Amino acid sequence: METQPTLPTSGISKRGRGATLNPVSRFQTAEHVRIDDGWEKDDDAHDALRTSVTIEWAKSIISRNQSPDLPFDRSINPYRGCEHGCIYCYARPSHAYMDLSPGLDFESKLFEKPNAPDLLWNELGRSQYECAPIALGTNTDPYQPIEKDRRITREILKVLAKTKHPFTITTKSDLVLRDLDILQPLAKQRLVTVGISLTSLNNRLSRTMEPRASAPHKRLNAVRKLSDAGIPVVAQMAPIIPAVNDMEMEQILKAAKEHGASDAIYLLLRLPREVSPLFRDWLREHFPDRAAKVMSLIQSMRKGRDYDPDFRTRMRGQGAYADLIANRFTLACRKYGLKRRKHDLATDLFKKPTGPINQYSLFDD
Repeated sequence: METQPTLPTSGISKRGRGATLNPVSRFQTAEHVRIDDGWEKDDDAHDALRTSVTIEWAKSIISRNQSPDLPFDRSINPYRGCEHGCIYCYARPSHAYMDLSPGLDFESKLFEKPNAPDLLWNELGRSQYECAPIALGTNTDPYQPIEKDRRITREILKVLAKTKHPFTITTKSDLVLRDLDILQPLAKQRLVTVGISLTSLNNRLSRTMEPRASAPHKRLNAVRKLSDAGIPVVAQMAPIIPAVNDMEMEQILKAAKEHGASDAIYLLLRLPREVSPLFRDWLREHFPDRAAKVMSLIQSMRKGRDYDPDFRTRMRGQGAYADLIANRFTLACRKYGLKRRKHDLATDLFKKPTGPINQYSLFDD
């Protein structure tokens, strides 16, 4: 029987981090285990895990997909890994392709793509390119903390603005408000919508699930300010975790509407590949009293498994509990006047870029 080797929870510094484990990449054959020989000071074992950022010179920047259950067929990810540390993040397994762990490595060993704006300019300028909305924030958050200094997302927005290319943003960060000067004029032309992920109104629970994402009140403030600026905002309750945050659904949707959100969606928790053992260990540490119940409810919606990859059901699940969640969501949206549709973004304004990108004249702050 094949097993997934992991480093033990003890001795792993995880202050301010989501994962409690750091399993080796599934492509690695060697396992490194940290042990305590008695010479290490207690303080050393619990020091905060520092974030490192490596430059990745990408060869292309627009990722394509043919998934029938996604409302977009192309996306951009300025970064690999995400410092927000959301324990449930379905992108964690992708770190294995860098020979890194989907656990603590995913949220502490990050990669930036500084040539992303140049690549985007060139890819949009290809003769065969056909315009359709681009999604930002599908794999990792484009406004995670390192964006404050790196500003790669902002430069990408400038390219999209210059070419009048439609796009959507999904984020858990109020840093998106920094770019209101770009987003507001585009919203008037139906070129952008912003999705704010709201998983809990409880600060403690939010910090446990998403340790370095913006606090709930800051996300709601972002909803308010985006909406006041005329930018359509979608409240995204994603993911819904049974017996952890599903009881907040109605409160979250009510608060989102009161702060100006016009639309809402929800997604059920997904646990692909290494995310499942990471999530199970996180449950045992933070919710030992209900860990078994949570997994039982998850499996009741996933054909008895931790994860069901079927395109028809992976986002919503199936069974009695999944139907209950769907019905509650429908009723709450109806009660609070939230629409359940994707915004119709304009594609006829697109201007194909010509010539090389000019960082100095086109993209001044």
